[in-house]
Amino acid sequence: MKLRKVLFFLGLLLFSPLVFTSNIEAKYPYKEPLKKKAKTLEELAAMYDSSACESCHADKAEQWKKSLHARSIFGTGRTAATIYTVYKVALKNFPYSGVKDIKDVKVEHLMLCAKCHLPQLEDAEDSVAQEIVKLAIDFIEGDEETYEKAAEKLQMVNINCLICHQRNAIIHKWVEGYPEKNVVYGFKAGFHPYEKMPEIGVSRALRESIFCGQCHGLGPNLELDEPSQCATAYGSYLYNYVAKGGMKTCQECHMKESGLGHNIQAYRDKKMQEMALDFEVNARPVYWRDGRTLKPLIYAIINMRNKAGHGIPDG
Repeated sequence: MKLRKVLFFLGLLLFSPLVFTSNIEAKYPYKEPLKKKAKTLEELAAMYDSSACESCHADKAEQWKKSLHARSIFGTGRTAATIYTVYKVALKNFPYSGVKDIKDVKVEHLMLCAKCHLPQLEDAEDSVAQEIVKLAIDFIEGDEETYEKAAEKLQMVNINCLICHQRNAIIHKWVEGYPEKNVVYGFKAGFHPYEKMPEIGVSRALRESIFCGQCHGLGPNLELDEPSQCATAYGSYLYNYVAKGGMKTCQECHMKESGLGHNIQAYRDKKMQEMALDFEVNARPVYWRDGRTLKPLIYAIINMRNKAGHGIPDG
């Protein structure tokens, strides 16, 4: 009997959000299918255009523009090169992918990258996936003019305000409902002074590390037909940091304590490097006699201690 009571109260704690948020059902509708999907990269960029946010949030927009989120499928060029490799080396050689040429590429073929780098690709037709592959090829194989045009176009779409504060703002959708197109999500509900999005909704996950974990994940994307493993930072954070008593969230380190705000950075930023590592080098020059030859060498002792909340480097 005591065991049953314990199990009952554990279950109540686990599903308590269902009890305390049951009134949300009236406010948030079930997920509505898109009436129209983007046919071109320009259309997808227009569908998720967040430039209007800049008029009120100019400081955050300037921070964001310096981050890799602002060019998520281009990155430093490495991401675009990876898309090229996925097509040339992987998709065209996987016997059951169905891809022999660019015209065979579908949205689902790119989701192993786009799940994190461009989740809104799900809101596009296959022609957009094909366009992205063509641009990646132009970026790698094209002449200087073609290369620059491809690089510019690939940076038209990104992880912007509407991805974090709308499309991906709600994680537990059966409890909180699906994101609405005319609502921007933050920490407190209220009025939002923008006619296309006149309401602020509440995202309970926005302050939590699980929000970042949507992309900076646990490991393989096993729900995909062809799983891939890229980022595992959130898994490392849970099992090697939180499990040992760590209390900080991703946002606390990468946004607040770093002072970077929406310019969310990692190992490329000097401040983040200092926060992540204790690094000490003791070195002295020596000469090593090899037969009749004296070779100048360095004798070094290097100590590094990881202070980050996850394994490094990681993504």
